[in-house]
Amino acid sequence: MLSRLHAARRAVRTDPVAFLPADEALRRAVTAMAAQGEAERADPTVHPARRKVLASWGDHGTGLTVFVEHPDVPMDNNTAERTARGPVVGRKNYYGSGAVWAGQLAALLFSLLQTLCLWKINPRTWWTAYLTACAAAGGQASAAVEDFWPWNVDEELLQSWSLPGSAAAADTS
Repeated sequence: MLSRLHAARRAVRTDPVAFLPADEALRRAVTAMAAQGEAERADPTVHPARRKVLASWGDHGTGLTVFVEHPDVPMDNNTAERTARGPVVGRKNYYGSGAVWAGQLAALLFSLLQTLCLWKINPRTWWTAYLTACAAAGGQASAAVEDFWPWNVDEELLQSWSLPGSAAAADTS
């Protein structure tokens, strides 16, 4: 119910006339939920696991309801959770995941791929260009690896590496 009320309020946040009743409805629902929690905490027959959750709500309620005072704040952290999902799921599936070198390699690759993502560069195109340079260097790592950093390449090359339908993020420097 809170999720629906928060979404309805966010949908009209630019319209002061429609925002006020939506905001009041959300605030009433949060207040009612807090009151119900307090009543249940006082009930000695409440299951211990439920009591623990209610105690946590009592201790952290202000942080859990930041979205009430700040309509632009999402009610959940699903975006952050989805972002971390790949590495978390993969950490036990990646080859050599128990070795220190494998963790260091994974961290390096995650950092590299996230940088390419932020610059809106197609990783496959970038890797192809880099590995082609390595092959041209006799199978060795390119001596001028900095030539492949997005902030060091010219605009034309950056555009050729960019993801389809997006302009490369030249303004991220």
